[in-house]
Amino acid sequence: MAMSIPRPMKSICVALATFLALFFALPHFLLPKNLPYSFALYDKDGILLGATCASDGQWRFEPDEVSERFKIALVNFEDKRFYFHPGVDFISVARAFASNKRAGKIVSGGSTITMQTIRLLQNYPKRTYGQKIKEVFLAILLDARFSKKKILELYCALAPFGGNVVGLEAASWRYFARPSKDLTWAESAALAVLPNQPSLVFPGTNDEIFLRKRNSLLTKLFKKKYLSEEEYALALSEPLPKKARPIPNGALHYLEYLKSTSPRKNKFHSTLDSSLQQNAARIAEYWSQEFSRQGINNLACLIVRTKTGEPLAYIGNTGRERNSKNYSVDIVNSRRSSGSLLKPFLFAAMLDNGMLLPQQLVMDVPTRIGNYKPENNVNTYCGALRADEALSRSLNIPAVRELREYGITQFLDYLKLCGFTTLDRSAEYYGLPLILGGGEITLREAVLSYASFMNICSSVHIFNKQFPVSAGAAYLTLNALEKGTRPAEEALWQSYAASRKIAWKTGTSNGKRDAWAIGVTADYTIGVWVGNAEGQGSENLRSMATAAPVLFDLFSIMPPPKEKISVPNDALCEQTVCADSGFVASENCNETKIVLCPSAAPLGKLCPYCKIISLTPDRKFQATVSDMKGEYEGFLPIIEKRFVLPPSIEYYYTKQALGYKHLPPFLPEHQFAQRDELSILFPEQGAQIILPIEIDGTPGSTVMQAASRSKSAVLYWDLDGEFLGETQGEHTMALRPQVGWHTLTITDSNGTRRTRQFKIVEDGM
Repeated sequence: MAMSIPRPMKSICVALATFLALFFALPHFLLPKNLPYSFALYDKDGILLGATCASDGQWRFEPDEVSERFKIALVNFEDKRFYFHPGVDFISVARAFASNKRAGKIVSGGSTITMQTIRLLQNYPKRTYGQKIKEVFLAILLDARFSKKKILELYCALAPFGGNVVGLEAASWRYFARPSKDLTWAESAALAVLPNQPSLVFPGTNDEIFLRKRNSLLTKLFKKKYLSEEEYALALSEPLPKKARPIPNGALHYLEYLKSTSPRKNKFHSTLDSSLQQNAARIAEYWSQEFSRQGINNLACLIVRTKTGEPLAYIGNTGRERNSKNYSVDIVNSRRSSGSLLKPFLFAAMLDNGMLLPQQLVMDVPTRIGNYKPENNVNTYCGALRADEALSRSLNIPAVRELREYGITQFLDYLKLCGFTTLDRSAEYYGLPLILGGGEITLREAVLSYASFMNICSSVHIFNKQFPVSAGAAYLTLNALEKGTRPAEEALWQSYAASRKIAWKTGTSNGKRDAWAIGVTADYTIGVWVGNAEGQGSENLRSMATAAPVLFDLFSIMPPPKEKISVPNDALCEQTVCADSGFVASENCNETKIVLCPSAAPLGKLCPYCKIISLTPDRKFQATVSDMKGEYEGFLPIIEKRFVLPPSIEYYYTKQALGYKHLPPFLPEHQFAQRDELSILFPEQGAQIILPIEIDGTPGSTVMQAASRSKSAVLYWDLDGEFLGETQGEHTMALRPQVGWHTLTITDSNGTRRTRQFKIVEDGM
């Protein structure tokens, strides 16, 4: 038989359970649920950089720990026995009840800070005796359940400070432009008296009442010895705030970016430097206003600490004060055509694969691959030049030829490991134009990827652990970007960059829609983008005239470099190369030199350009033993090692390299023409050519081009078996073939013959 619980005991148990339920549960129900806070961005030192109103239109910041000065001021003004009563000051309540009964209406509330917090939590209910009793009960529960510190934090987060300013932290920034922890005694006292009557006492309104209440509180604090006599005098002399100040808006694009990446957060403590942010914004706005006169409306820049990738300054766009077009677009995280920014990554990849040595000659001749014909950014060709120089001069044709050799698919995979996530299409979609800006990247990812070069080189590898570049290749790439030969228009900045040890790269996208400049040192990496957010191009949009000046202005405000580019000796090895070609030296190379290359890279190609040749004793002719007749009869040819380029390269190379030695012609009696005496420069084998359209609508001509090692050679031209004519000196021939496949045949006077098949297409298909 079950035992029955006596009725009195049962009542006690029910009462106790009810009390415990109320004690533990009710205060939590009172706490604000999903209270909308402002989104706020702070710099590395806690300085507010930017904020937005909460969703209810209020300036309400997530609370920080309440500063000691404000605690003292608030408690002494509102509730002097706050730390001693159980949530209700019964002495004050009794005094208020007596005053109200005498007056016949409510003239005094006797509310404690805890009771006011209850009113704030209940959204200001109507003041009645019943409501007051309810507040007393709830205040006792709140005080029993939470610490005095927590109750103060709740009050400071919810208290009204006039207008749409809610909470201490928002009020501190709106009225004094500083965090509450940095408030003076006078400022703390001013804010402590505001919530008492926010509609009556408000900065700029009823200043006499406001000043009297603030000074009365300061006097009370002085008498209680919280302030020294000197502090008291200084506090009384401080002026009142006249009106609410605007909230800083120095990094709104970065704030929006953080909101999108962390939607559940309201307060963001960043690594930005407020001083650097202001200076970077000033420089960016100055240049953007200059460029706007040329129809270029937008500019963005990003400064990060190289070792960590932490942003120090983030200018997502410019022109807010000018109501510039598309100011709201955050360019730092927008997809834009990469221009030439990917060339250093291809250079490094080929170094690591042994497909390239830093000083190896690469071809720079007119090139057509299928129906694609890349052009350099200057209307000249070098024939051949060092790979590191082709990179620093940002020549397009060598880069396209290198990408064809390396492979587009392989390069896309490589770029993804480098940190580029926006190159998400197929190799067929991008094609060879990928290396010239055919893909889209973001400024943020580009800056971080360039910083990774320096970190790998310096054995610092933090934020991109999959970066595929070896330390040796990273060093050689940075060295080329820091010390390499620059185009004439970039020479202006070369000495400045050298003095700061900046490795830098510029780039302009096709159609002049995007101008880039990125510079990296061991300490900082800076990226700049200039253009129009809508994507329209401008003839004035060239990286050296727009992005580069901004880049170097930004570097001028950075601290002097503390570190230099580290030389990763363990990741580099010495390689003996041909002094003329830069390829691995072969037994035919006359002069050699030592260069550095990545130690883990496979051995590169042997020099293909140095060969053994036989000459007449006076070196006027090439000759074999059977050629030695007439005046040379009885003599043997002399043997020499010579650097000899193919005619297709030599034709352009000799215009740049004045010290190049041409091979002399063969003796007239020579019967065996050499294979490399004659070359067809254009078209390439299998080329698909679109004829230009003349003004009258008829198909235009395409210009075929050949080169012969002999300056006096006569070349005979034949198309599909039909003789076209002969050339001497400059070997070009304008043709106007029909649509379809054709065979071009060129023969020189020695009988050497070359042929090419090409196709004339109407629509490029």
